[in-house]
Amino acid sequence: MSYKHRVFISFHHGEEKNPYSGVHYKNEFIKIFQDYSEVIISRSVMEGDIDTSLKTETIRQKIRDEYLRNTTVTVVLIGPETWKRKHVDWEISSSLRHTEYNKRSGVIGILLPTYPGYAGNKYNPYTIPPRLYDNLKNQFAKLYLWDTKPSSIQKWVHEAYLRRDQIKPDNSYPNFVNNKSAERWSY
Repeated sequence: MSYKHRVFISFHHGEEKNPYSGVHYKNEFIKIFQDYSEVIISRSVMEGDIDTSLKTETIRQKIRDEYLRNTTVTVVLIGPETWKRKHVDWEISSSLRHTEYNKRSGVIGILLPTYPGYAGNKYNPYTIPPRLYDNLKNQFAKLYLWDTKPSSIQKWVHEAYLRRDQIKPDNSYPNFVNNKSAERWSY
């Protein structure tokens, strides 16, 4: 059976000139479904879409009310620096909230081939977004390895969609104020 979902893609843009930046994998993710438009409709925030001089709360509201609006699942593409990005944290946080304009979204993480430990199918919990990790622990979110099979990704997205109303998410991690520069995060 085929299910159609509106998917928000959260990712670290990285260096645009890097052929394996977050933008590269976001574009690859979208290409996987270009012939399957009945399966996934993708949304994401691109560099320059939101004025960075706006107040933090205004940016968070724009993410939630303009970019996440009407999406049902957020896919977090995870490379080596993704966990450090405040906008990724804000996008996950906004996805977990049920608001007047939007229901809560399901969440999944996908480890990219650029993520350290990818080849060994291992991850360090402190080098993925902390809010995502909290939701892996309570089983609201799931984590997968990069895959190019539409049927696999469609299954992951649909399962996340179902979990969004079955499990209460954990949105208690403090919101990032700035991007992080450490090697790993901690509580």
